[in-house]
Amino acid sequence: MNRTVRAAVAAVVFGGLLAGALGGCAAKPVNGGPQRGPAPSTALHGDLSIYAAASLTASFDDLASRFEKAHPGVTVRPIDYDGSSTLATQILEGAPADVFASADTATMRQVTDHSLLEGQARVFATNTLEIAVPPGNPAHITGLARLASPRLNVVLCAPEVPCGAAARTLLDADRVHVTPASEEQNVTAVLTKVKAGEADAGLVYTTDVRAAGDAVDGVAIPDASKAVNRYPIAVMKHAANGAAARAFVDYVLSARGQAVLASYGFGAP
Repeated sequence: MNRTVRAAVAAVVFGGLLAGALGGCAAKPVNGGPQRGPAPSTALHGDLSIYAAASLTASFDDLASRFEKAHPGVTVRPIDYDGSSTLATQILEGAPADVFASADTATMRQVTDHSLLEGQARVFATNTLEIAVPPGNPAHITGLARLASPRLNVVLCAPEVPCGAAARTLLDADRVHVTPASEEQNVTAVLTKVKAGEADAGLVYTTDVRAAGDAVDGVAIPDASKAVNRYPIAVMKHAANGAAARAFVDYVLSARGQAVLASYGFGAP
């Protein structure tokens, strides 16, 4: 082999060794362990149990449907809707909730005080009251003061229910005394009586009047801001599906979730 050929062969061999050495160095991770890419995300799966205030019915049905589409492995069980105080009592008695969404912070505090939450509850929406009346407002109700008339059948939420506590705050602030024909355990029951013509008026959330469509009319309360309900949501400490519960709460608090809530008339946190 002449000198020229030997030089060419040496160059090829050296180049291959150098490339291999560089390649080997590039393949070594900084920590000396095996080289890996980003860890794949674990897909959510299983059933999800949600307990939510009755005033959230339409919006949370929508949110749950969207959440299931985003996470095909998760099945949101039929949501338990009722007065927040009723739901809190059920949870304290061992109801299997993964997520609890209340219509006020006072009711959520009952659950918090028993150390049943994972982390802290977070406010995700606000709401105010409105007077619901049958279509056409046959009793000609123009404001809270008119509700004091003994000739009217006025329906309120019970005082221990968030919508009842808010109603009492507004009525007391305006010094209006109302003797209700009935006191209901959730806002849906109040609205149902107004829809059926069994009541001349009822104090419900503005979101309920909006969701009812043509079934009722609404009479705005100028100083409704005196009683703003703040809605908190939380994951239960002993949730059977904690991963899905945390993801749902994050979704409700996300920009997309907030847009859905706003479309139903809820205010920002």
